[in-house]
Amino acid sequence: MRLAAFTLIAAAALLRAADGPGTVPAGSASNKPDQERVETPPPPFTDGIFPCSNCHATQPVNRTRRELKDMHTDIDLRHDETHRWCLDCHDATNRDFLHLASGERIPFEESYLLCGQCHGEKLRDWRAGVHGRRTGNWNGTKSYLLCAHCHNPHQPRFHALAPKPAPRPPARPSR
Repeated sequence: MRLAAFTLIAAAALLRAADGPGTVPAGSASNKPDQERVETPPPPFTDGIFPCSNCHATQPVNRTRRELKDMHTDIDLRHDETHRWCLDCHDATNRDFLHLASGERIPFEESYLLCGQCHGEKLRDWRAGVHGRRTGNWNGTKSYLLCAHCHNPHQPRFHALAPKPAPRPPARPSR
């Protein structure tokens, strides 16, 4: 009898997990299916840079791949830079959004969907809690950090870390 009850509880937990971790309740603000959208904090924007439309709303769209000389000169694109350009990810007509390969606009809070188009295995691992950081309940609401909280989207590789000296063992008390 106990084994049957345990089996039923385990089956129910697996069915709930099949909905996907970090799901947002039905009726949420997003138009994404519940299993696609997860709860995330705002992206780590540089102070004063967002909303992008503050500057870009009045500027004509320039799709030419080029070195930026007036603004964003601190951005060094090293993310498939021979094939990518700003407007491959940033929406051309509303810079306060990103866009998927399909052209669908997504908010920066859902940038994991954009990253996941090329890095599907990382997105899968991120959703499962294996890659990246998430907080919350194992069987309830979870909050995930975005890819951009750990990776610079323009230069996603981690820079090499300088090795630190080994820790010193604690001093032994004298007797």
